Amino acid sequence: MSKSTGSLFGRILFWMTVLIGLPAAALALYWLATLPDVSRLAKHHPTETAVMEARRAQAKEQGHPLHIKFAWVPLSRISPALQRAVVAAEDASFFAHEGFDWEGIKDAALYNLEVGEFKRGGSTITQQLAKNLYLSSERSLLRKAREALITRSLEHHLTKKQILELYLNVAEWGQGVFGAEAAARHHFGKSAEDLTIEEAALLAAILPSPRRYDPIRHTAYLTRRQRHIVRWLERGNGRKAASINRLPPESLEVVPVE
Repeated sequence: MSKSTGSLFGRILFWMTVLIGLPAAALALYWLATLPDVSRLAKHHPTETAVMEARRAQAKEQGHPLHIKFAWVPLSRISPALQRAVVAAEDASFFAHEGFDWEGIKDAALYNLEVGEFKRGGSTITQQLAKNLYLSSERSLLRKAREALITRSLEHHLTKKQILELYLNVAEWGQGVFGAEAAARHHFGKSAEDLTIEEAALLAAILPSPRRYDPIRHTAYLTRRQRHIVRWLERGNGRKAASINRLPPESLEVVPVE
């Protein structure tokens, strides 16, 4: 390669790096600048979430209004059985990880490859909270990257109990039903602190598809899932529970709320 050709190649490479690098850097700075201030959640609970807004917009498009049922309650007024049931069913290693369950992500990826379609996401409670509070339901790498940043921020600024309290208060539990208190009143006509083990297990069992099971229909799958969660709760402390979308081996147990 001649000196002039090498110089030209160097200039082209330089400008390509600039043209590619600057937009990427600008995007990264924009993302950091527009990340939600999750530290506020330590003292101020949310009154509206991205999922609530999305459900309301969907209902409007379909030509009917959506009444949101939502009532915030502190963790102390949510049945310990429901707290433990949700952790066991949704994210058994919640108290051990820092926002991401890498083993769960690996298991989900292997299962998706096995069945040939995307059925599991391996999301932790913290990741689900990030999505519920701030993100759309679209599936893209950009949204997953933003979800990861918010997840790390949640874990950095909040305690595990604060994260669990937030999740239990904003999780979707039916058509326009958000949070444990609204769910308990909607499905069982009682407060969240008065839920029995069986009722708590049933609410945890419908979390992956809350609108599909509203009103609650006791299908064979849902009943099996509820029974497994009840067994987890009755077994108490122990090793990590199995993935949320596959019924667990008999030996697996629950990580309880401390």
